[in-house]
Amino acid sequence: MILVTGATGAVGREVAVLLAAAGPVRILARRPERLTVRGEGVEVVEGGYGDGPALDRALRGVDAVFLVTNSPTEPDDERVARAAEAAGVRHLVKLSMMAVEEPGADDFITRRQRQNEQAIRESGVPWTFVRPRTFMSNTLSWAPGIRSAGVVRALYGDAPVACVDPRDVAAVAVAVLTGAGHEGRAYAVSGPEAITAREQTAQLSRVLGRPLRFEELGLDAARTALLAKYPRPVAEAFLESAERQRTGAKAAVVPTVQELTGRQARSYRTWSADHAGAFTTA
Repeated sequence: MILVTGATGAVGREVAVLLAAAGPVRILARRPERLTVRGEGVEVVEGGYGDGPALDRALRGVDAVFLVTNSPTEPDDERVARAAEAAGVRHLVKLSMMAVEEPGADDFITRRQRQNEQAIRESGVPWTFVRPRTFMSNTLSWAPGIRSAGVVRALYGDAPVACVDPRDVAAVAVAVLTGAGHEGRAYAVSGPEAITAREQTAQLSRVLGRPLRFEELGLDAARTALLAKYPRPVAEAFLESAERQRTGAKAAVVPTVQELTGRQARSYRTWSADHAGAFTTA
């Protein structure tokens, strides 16, 4: 039995789908009504990481865990790692981020992820870290502007990033969860090419069959937009991350998807074609 967390998110959802197609899977979810993964072999435990009894129920009899956490303040990785060790879990696979292995990354979110990884290392549970680059699906945030005005507004339009399809990240995670010999390893995961926001806009324009215009946000406007959605430390972390991208720190391509799944990573053009409807229908 494999336990999947974060199954309403971009990667966790795909991990659950892939595992459910091959055998039984258990899901821990705070809001089970948001799950799209259904089937006879899918078992759902309602609860969050701070709900000790629910976490213990979810981990009972589990061999491996796919762990996704996103709180900047709650010690969720520590909670799961302690409970997993007590339950005798044999493998904990954590969704992390590529920036943790890059010395130049020192923003709030990256520091927090480093702390989370360290807590898992110290738990005694055999671990693997899956460290993706920026998700292609992040560009779904452009959809309202595209639908209403045919405009993409973003910071640093010429900054390259080897963004990755969440489906490929999920495929790597499933290969790690179901394969052998991955314990104690960390896998960086990127897409097949470095691409800029302007280039993504051009590819979306071709996929959608309509003209799109790219407008570069100024730093102050980007900060204002982020502060409207996130606490200041998180917003500032995103801005620091964008600055690193502007300097080329996120352009490196790695072959992990090919090595662990046996096929090439999907391109942004493929991702955008598969998700075109999200940019045309509210």
